[in-house]
Amino acid sequence: MATEMSRVILDQLVSGIAPVEEGWRRQACVHLDTLTKPIGSLGRLEDLAAQIVAIRRERVADSFRKAVYVFAADHGITEEGVSAYPRAVTHQMVLNFLSEGAAINVLARLHRAALHVVDVGVDADLEQAPGLLHHKVRRGSRNMLQEAAMSEEELAQAMSVGATLGEEAAAAGYSLLAIGEMGIGNTTSASAITCALTGASAAIATGRGTGLESEAHARKVRIVEAIVAKHCGAPSSAIEILRCVGGLEIAAMTGMVLAAARHRIVVVADGFISTAAVALAAAMEPNVLGYLIAGHRSEEPGHRLLLDHLGLTPVLDLGMRLGEGTGAVLAMPILESAISLYNGMATFAAAGVSEAAQ
Repeated sequence: MATEMSRVILDQLVSGIAPVEEGWRRQACVHLDTLTKPIGSLGRLEDLAAQIVAIRRERVADSFRKAVYVFAADHGITEEGVSAYPRAVTHQMVLNFLSEGAAINVLARLHRAALHVVDVGVDADLEQAPGLLHHKVRRGSRNMLQEAAMSEEELAQAMSVGATLGEEAAAAGYSLLAIGEMGIGNTTSASAITCALTGASAAIATGRGTGLESEAHARKVRIVEAIVAKHCGAPSSAIEILRCVGGLEIAAMTGMVLAAARHRIVVVADGFISTAAVALAAAMEPNVLGYLIAGHRSEEPGHRLLLDHLGLTPVLDLGMRLGEGTGAVLAMPILESAISLYNGMATFAAAGVSEAAQ
């Protein structure tokens, strides 16, 4: 059960989040049916355009101001050997992001999305790293096999980091946000979150993460089972699930999603970890769901469970499992195409084209 402090935190973060405007969605569908094409012939592009219109209302333009936020943090659960990579890789990959050498750098540059890298809990001294957004809460979460991943104060601080950055993104005029992450061990957190939210077993929800061999994967499954039994045996609120089995970067992403929804920004979720954050945000405030678009479907089995749980159909399915926000950024040109078609195509009347017989 959530404590009084957790309820106060949550009340502040969900305040002002309204549902998407269904009247605008209906208006968009009517407009789409007047365009010079057979009705429904653009398939999911029409659904995506209508959803974006419902989110943005009168503020729909051909070009979006796009950004991707990559939240980085370490996880105490790595002490249990749940990853094929050492914990130091989180720090090393943050430096790679800042040197523009990672996949997300290439894709963000190609698709003109501003890249923001956020240290919310990396177990390293990054104070002198240029270009990094410095918001470290602590040097990694606690080992959730032994104790809750975060204290209430740490959870509040991490969620506030994301919420503040979401507010700043709105003030900067961003209309399309991708959320990504970097954190060795975070698929273990996402698996536990998936079990807690969906009721799935650890065996079904837990994948190989960064590429574990069979024996190590079986051990990871047992660890996730133990974590869920320890922290999620009784019905738990989403904020308590996040505190006990989440991570600092997952908490920050959750806070950003809530703030983005408040400001009617389209949120594109990336893979497994990112979707765990948006699932928690939607559990905290169901109105959030209307603002979410799944960028892609990851190869992680837990991601499929979360997408089904949320009722989200991914834009892409490329067999990816990288993270970093890569799948979300890859989906952005599809969303831009949907809105460009919505805004740019002629109607039957304007083009002088005969409509189908009734």
